[in-house]
Amino acid sequence: MIHQIMGGAEGQATDIKIRAEHILRLRDRINKILAKHTGQELTKIEKDTDRDYFMIAEEAVKYGIADKIIKPTR
Repeated sequence: MIHQIMGGAEGQATDIKIRAEHILRLRDRINKILAKHTGQELTKIEKDTDRDYFMIAEEAVKYGIADKIIKPTR
């Protein structure tokens, strides 16, 4: 599963604004890292991480999140 980062803030309005801006910068940075390492377009990453995006193992490999599926040797 991939999704947006989550965070919280409390205090004065200015403190909340600063924290929210920091979270948005982190979200953008993480989305760019995911796009770079998965080969997906940034716009697709932004759309997919807007809410919880569930994948099975094969989908994660195809998406570029996982390299391979490890299967039991027995």
